[in-house]
Amino acid sequence: MQGGIETHCEELFPRIAEKGFHITVVRRKNFIKDQLTTYKGVFLYDLSNLKKKSLETIVHTFRAIWFAKWKLNADIIHIHAIGPAILSPIARLFNMKVVFTHHGSDYERTKWGKTAKFILRMGERLGCKFANEVIVISNVINEHIKQKYKRSDANLIYNGVPAPVMVNDTSYLQVIGVESQKYIFAAGRFVPEKNFHTLIAAFALLHQTDVKLVIAGDADIEDNYSKALKQMAIKNGVILTGFVKGIRLQTLFTHAKFFVLPSLHEGLPIALLEAMSYHLPVIVSDIPATHTVDLPEDCYFSLNDENALFELLHKKLSSDLSPVSYNLEKYNWDTIAEKTAQIYKSLLK
Repeated sequence: MQGGIETHCEELFPRIAEKGFHITVVRRKNFIKDQLTTYKGVFLYDLSNLKKKSLETIVHTFRAIWFAKWKLNADIIHIHAIGPAILSPIARLFNMKVVFTHHGSDYERTKWGKTAKFILRMGERLGCKFANEVIVISNVINEHIKQKYKRSDANLIYNGVPAPVMVNDTSYLQVIGVESQKYIFAAGRFVPEKNFHTLIAAFALLHQTDVKLVIAGDADIEDNYSKALKQMAIKNGVILTGFVKGIRLQTLFTHAKFFVLPSLHEGLPIALLEAMSYHLPVIVSDIPATHTVDLPEDCYFSLNDENALFELLHKKLSSDLSPVSYNLEKYNWDTIAEKTAQIYKSLLK
């Protein structure tokens, strides 16, 4: 399983490449497990990056911008997220058109200190000010930048969700020690704002023996929080799969009893959209991002309320759950790619 932005790029850019654009994605080498130089018509270039958490993003972004200008002679640079957007003025100075996708106000995440939050806010400000075109992935973000930066011309293009791949084979479930329809599923990075500690605490209150909790994900860089979370999971019998993708992730979505997103902060969560594409019943935290996908009110629990989440988990487990049909028309990746390609074409004119 990848983060939301990585998944976003993996789905988006091959579709744009099919439309005749020469697309190069610059990746951080230390996080890459493969040796690919191309992927579905997209060129991949891996730059080594600093391992110092506070500097790696901005250094990598500067090197990527430099590479785009002086090695690729790129016409357009597409920057994802508010952190890297702090260097939007540099890209403009290099005479490149800048597209900035705002995936969410990352400075609201609890993992960042005061300095990091200041830099993220500055990145949001400079991205909104200097990008030729801004893309926002939700109405919440669109209203935010209208009010805060008077940027009223942003392009609202949602995150997408691919068609589900249903997996009948349950051999992976046997490997991790669960049965079909006998586990609750959650997925995401092991960072405080994903709030998995509250989910584990609420699950522990159930004193369940028949149904397991499975969390797919890990930390990009191991820290005190991720270590403590793993210890908490082991203590309470929670199954941690690590990062998974492809058939393993598809298997987990296919056979889950229901899906939980306990996050404190999100842009537009791709993991939730994926769960909905598999027609899973869902439980979500009551935050603006989860209200953008039009879920029934009984899906929500009060933010950070361990007891409220426990009660909702208990209610779901006590019910006869059926597959849920959601309206996901506006999250179609082909439509999203076409809208993004039109932005590129307008800049190239």
